[in-house]
Amino acid sequence: MERSIEQRAETLLCLSPEEVAGLQEGINFFRNKSTGRDYIFYKDKGCLRACKNLCKHQGGLFIRDIEDLDGRSVKCTKHNWRLDVSTMRYINPPGSFCQDELVVEMDEDNGLLLLELNPPNPWDAEPRDPEELAFGEVQVTYLTHACMDLKLGDKRMVFDPWLTGPAFARGWWLLHEPPADWLERLCRADLVYISHMHSDHLSYPTLRKLAERRPDIPIYVGNTERPVFWHLPQSGVQLTNINVVPFGTWQQVDKNLRFMILMDGVHPEMDTCIIVEYKGHKILNTVDCTRPNGGRLPTKVALMMSDFAGGASGFPMTFSGGKFTEEWKAQFIRAERRKLLHYKARLVRELQPRIFCPFAGYFVEAHPSDRYIKDTNTKNDPSELNDLIKKSSEVVTWTPRPGAMLDLGRMLKDPTDSECITEPPGGAKVYKDTWDFGPYLEILNAAVGDSVFQHPAWIEEYFTWAGFKDYNLVVRMIETDEDFSPLPGGYDYLVDFLDLSFPKERPSREHPYEEIRSRVDVMRHVVKNGLLWDDLYIGFQTRLRRDPDIYHHLFWNHFQIKLPLTPPNWQSFLTRCEGLGPEPSPARPPAGLGSTAAGAPSDSLGHLH
Repeated sequence: MERSIEQRAETLLCLSPEEVAGLQEGINFFRNKSTGRDYIFYKDKGCLRACKNLCKHQGGLFIRDIEDLDGRSVKCTKHNWRLDVSTMRYINPPGSFCQDELVVEMDEDNGLLLLELNPPNPWDAEPRDPEELAFGEVQVTYLTHACMDLKLGDKRMVFDPWLTGPAFARGWWLLHEPPADWLERLCRADLVYISHMHSDHLSYPTLRKLAERRPDIPIYVGNTERPVFWHLPQSGVQLTNINVVPFGTWQQVDKNLRFMILMDGVHPEMDTCIIVEYKGHKILNTVDCTRPNGGRLPTKVALMMSDFAGGASGFPMTFSGGKFTEEWKAQFIRAERRKLLHYKARLVRELQPRIFCPFAGYFVEAHPSDRYIKDTNTKNDPSELNDLIKKSSEVVTWTPRPGAMLDLGRMLKDPTDSECITEPPGGAKVYKDTWDFGPYLEILNAAVGDSVFQHPAWIEEYFTWAGFKDYNLVVRMIETDEDFSPLPGGYDYLVDFLDLSFPKERPSREHPYEEIRSRVDVMRHVVKNGLLWDDLYIGFQTRLRRDPDIYHHLFWNHFQIKLPLTPPNWQSFLTRCEGLGPEPSPARPPAGLGSTAAGAPSDSLGHLH
């Protein structure tokens, strides 16, 4: 019997930034000169897919298919098998195979790494045949957003408990009202799985309440490059039983229950998904993964759960200038939501789970100041995804309300059984209509008057701590009020990341430029506590303009994922400031996109007075 071993990512090919920039739209062939192995890349508007140049039939080499006028397919030199590289499906013979896809990862210098997960299908280690389930033996209860309560024999497991408070500073709030007994349910769990560090999955307000009752509850996370609980020491939450497990290995809970955490192929440094197996029946939860396990997943699982809604980004709602008109934003959002629906429907059709549950998309921009985002950031309706799935498959779909429970044994035996689903009690509240903003806004507002920000030198201190430099980008940072108007008395300054300087004016050399307006309470809270910028960007707490209109992956990836694990030492900073002389003399703020009113004085680091 094959035993479970830790899954690792092997680097197959490295491309320099120049080679990446030289990739053409459509099909590109590459050879690793040191190994002699060949690979194919397919580029579509900046998105890259890749595979080995090796036919699944008898290992033949692919060449361009001159009969394909669309430029998406390649042809094997041995037996003329044809592969559509845009979908990684063989089209001759039709319906035969899918090509194993490789993981494409960009490095710090905008180069590219081509990775292969090994073993590719770790769940096949130590296989178990499904046993018949008694009614009530496996029950899955939806609580809210991405949080599920699983009864698995005599064990209970909870996924991603966000059950109170906001996520992403103050930008996201729960759409669904969790069951009234959510905390009791959480405290009864034998183990908790948290997929990744985003605060709609790792909710410190929720975990604080849990820790007050059960600080030693076993919590399991994947061994990501950025530790899931990197912020725990600073959070004040007293959890004492965090377990970091390797990818692709079965974790045995009891003789019937085990689980395996897998990495995401697009964001392996932070995102994970999970397979739970009870008596040979698999439950697959892909959570937010863009390409879970590099696109290779088990087929015909008993139950599959996945996100569906979209809208978990500040793009394009928080952008302005150039093409970012309201009409363009609306068209883009509609197109992206449809693409997501069709991708999820295709994935379900390919994997053929017995049951599919769309979840992990139930949030709302509830704060009144974010009404524009709420109105603009439309999200997919799960019924639309269910309809797409039903058009071409026999997969049963389940879209639960908070507190609804699925009996897996009943559903697998007879999906038409009326007792498969237990709905919440009549009159149970489904949607939230009030949110307790006050306590959480007070935490954010506390940072505004912090003594750190009385010293303009905090700007250099913070960005030096952040450690991002040697990159040709100039960013203007503007502190704002609730409506994103420059804040009287707030900071307005430039950062030149080429040499990490803080000039009064934009440099004369050619350089990309971004203007980032941020609500002062969230910006200062993030800076003071050394938090990632997801609170700003995914939380809709910024407004952005850029010239030219280019996404600077290395910049945003650093501030959203790669900041130091420990916050800035502000106590040492304040001690040093005590020995400084008077504040720098006033100067005008820098000119640029959306500049402040002419003549508003500022000091050399842009502190408006």
